[in-house]
Amino acid sequence: MRAPTYLGFDYGTKYLGIAVGGSASGLAEPLATASVRQGVPDWPLLDRLTNEWKPAALIVGLPLNMDDSENAMTRAARKFGHRLHARYNLPVHMVDERLTSVDAKNTLVESRVPWKQRKAKVDKLAAQTILQAYLDEQRRPKMEPRHAADD
Repeated sequence: MRAPTYLGFDYGTKYLGIAVGGSASGLAEPLATASVRQGVPDWPLLDRLTNEWKPAALIVGLPLNMDDSENAMTRAARKFGHRLHARYNLPVHMVDERLTSVDAKNTLVESRVPWKQRKAKVDKLAAQTILQAYLDEQRRPKMEPRHAADD
């Protein structure tokens, strides 16, 4: 039996960043950027990637405000997650994505990627960060509840 593979998504109103990763390596990699038009992602591309990678689950970034409140993009990302679940009948996990696009942009600046190439890469790097956070959380040992008698 092969280790599970996952697809991660950074949902935006114009572009959708996509990453792939697995529990065997514990690493996420940027995969693609899909266009989004009037709230509708490039479903043929998503169909192809889902068929190719056969993920065990789909991971979607949840853009919360810094005070944990929701905004219009939070609702759009949740709607996208529901649409993914309905279309592919796979589990969808929402992951806090605060500052992932900022981190992706900073990575591209630090690596001296030319400005015109940054825009095309930032969404899939943000998806990579989202998926990596999920993979890291899955690898973290689960804490067992402590009992008063243990003290």
